Amino acid sequence: MSFPFSAIVGQDEMKRALLIAAVDARIGGVMVFGDRGTGKSTAVRALAGLLPPIDASAAGYQDGSPRKGKVAVPFVDLPLGATEDRVVGALDLERALGAGVKAFEPGLLARANGGFLYIDEVNLLEDHIVDLLLDVAASGENLVEREGLSVRHPARFVLVGSGNPEEGELRPQLLDRFGLSVEVRTPGDLKQRVEILKRCDAFERDPQGFSESWKRAERKTLKQIARGREALPMVTISDAVLTYASRLCMTVGADGLRGELTLMRASRALAALDGADMVTTGHVAAVAPMALRHRLRRGVLDDTGSTARIERVLEEIAA
Repeated sequence: MSFPFSAIVGQDEMKRALLIAAVDARIGGVMVFGDRGTGKSTAVRALAGLLPPIDASAAGYQDGSPRKGKVAVPFVDLPLGATEDRVVGALDLERALGAGVKAFEPGLLARANGGFLYIDEVNLLEDHIVDLLLDVAASGENLVEREGLSVRHPARFVLVGSGNPEEGELRPQLLDRFGLSVEVRTPGDLKQRVEILKRCDAFERDPQGFSESWKRAERKTLKQIARGREALPMVTISDAVLTYASRLCMTVGADGLRGELTLMRASRALAALDGADMVTTGHVAAVAPMALRHRLRRGVLDDTGSTARIERVLEEIAA
């Protein structure tokens, strides 16, 4: 049983980024950097557990066999040291040797279809695996060619990576391809820390009872996601707001247009979550740090962090 998403104390930016990704999977995944033991994996697992069951025919690997009914949203943990074959899939050696049949053994990408693929310590994963994951996440399709086999299958999932920058940084080229990047820190507020302890203790003692006590809040969050998904195609964004977003990207010096596109998609998803018909500059400003901070070059003459630079530019534009 997962810890209730609504019962997670603090870490508001991380929760907001995950909700945005749940509304629009085209955001391109979420990167969560921060201290160990701050609830990163708990939050992702909780969100997957919160979402309603999906059609079995849309979850996991589809091999053409009829599948009926509903299943839980897939949540797949990708371990460090996973080989490329285990990630993308390979020839089923047992069937090949036992029955002489060439068959496909689905990999982790296939199992995550329709759900979440979570990678803890993604910054320690080999670059070529991260590259491969990002390619598949962007295309929504996995092509496997092994020992005479050629299999193409859907692989649509929300990619969430987490890591501690003190243990190794992700290459900027790879980091740039994550849609959103959020930072989590160990809570510094005494009351908040005590509240976290109390909720963790209550969950460990009685998971069922604790989950029941948060059922109402969970239903509310679930409705918010469902409404957001439904409203997303109807949410409009004016030329004035697009101009504001582009001006922001130009002023902070974001390379390319990937950040700008993410800013547009994320602000639209946030507006949908808020129940708004139109994206406002307020929505753009709210998602700007998570959409842009990992895409800025480090200033030679500016030792302030990316987040501070973005916030400074937002204030300048608003003045």
